[in-house]
Amino acid sequence: MKGNAMNVIDADGHVTETQDQVVKYLDDPYRRRPTGMFFYPWDGWDRRMLGTLGEFAGTSEAWLKALDRGGMELAVLYPTLGLFMSFLKDRAWAVALCRAYNSFMHEEFTKKSPRLKAVALLPLQDPEAAAKELRRAVRELGAVGAMLAADGSHVLGDARFAPIYEEAEKLDVMLGVHASGSHLGGGGLELFPSFIQTHTCSHAFGQMRQLTSIILEGVPERHPKLRLAFLEAGCGWAPYWIERMDEEYAKRASEAPALKRKPSEYVRSGKIYFSCEADECLLPQALQLIGENQVVYASDYPHWDGSYPHSLEELKSREDLSEAQKRKVLADNARRLYQLSV
Repeated sequence: MKGNAMNVIDADGHVTETQDQVVKYLDDPYRRRPTGMFFYPWDGWDRRMLGTLGEFAGTSEAWLKALDRGGMELAVLYPTLGLFMSFLKDRAWAVALCRAYNSFMHEEFTKKSPRLKAVALLPLQDPEAAAKELRRAVRELGAVGAMLAADGSHVLGDARFAPIYEEAEKLDVMLGVHASGSHLGGGGLELFPSFIQTHTCSHAFGQMRQLTSIILEGVPERHPKLRLAFLEAGCGWAPYWIERMDEEYAKRASEAPALKRKPSEYVRSGKIYFSCEADECLLPQALQLIGENQVVYASDYPHWDGSYPHSLEELKSREDLSEAQKRKVLADNARRLYQLSV
């Protein structure tokens, strides 16, 4: 494969939104209140990374330049500050902030170019309000899906989140499970003494926890049309975790009464997707064991731990993937996940 001959869709890019950008879209009375304090809980880690915090991608112009630099067709954008949304305690404030963010993305990104798509930010603190906001974001703002926070004091298989899953099925949109890279998600991450240890585990542990909850509580059984994506932890962990869930289910199926099939059969049903890292040594095996129609490319641009556009070129040049597999990972699978037109 040479140059940019293959179309590429970024299944998980990020906007580096600022509070000043979002506050303009807050509804009253929140818009009239002082806004000097930080909107989201902070986790206490020094994330400056010795000057390698990442690039700025807080405008549509910045993102369009990034697309052209890597020769990508389009990007589906997730938040940066909004990754911490699930840690807010005030339900009404979470609802208002999600509405403001979604309006901001519509006005300042997706309206600017058809090459920029957005997923809605949802207030998991209030599932009924989240379902309502999902409907508004998709029908009025053109969102192509929504983000479900992997981190927080919740598990996504909980029955209280049913309104969100029902609405996503009705709207025929995906839901992307995404972590914040923070110890605030619990699971023992708060015990680590350094950010490198926390960040090593945070995304993977968050995805494992939520996949376990979603599958074993029977979300795919009750919502067979629902498309889910597990993002920014790579895909090499998934075959191991699927096998582990099958083993547990074989021994204790009575504790997962909603299931009518093995956990692995739900994961491989074609409705559950995983993003990959360009340099994963187990990527060929993951494509075989998960399903080569269910893995997508994600740049993670402009965050410090992404390597776009190098990651894109690295994936294109891999000799252990077929050209057909590359086409699927780089564009076809994301197009199906987000229901994007050609």
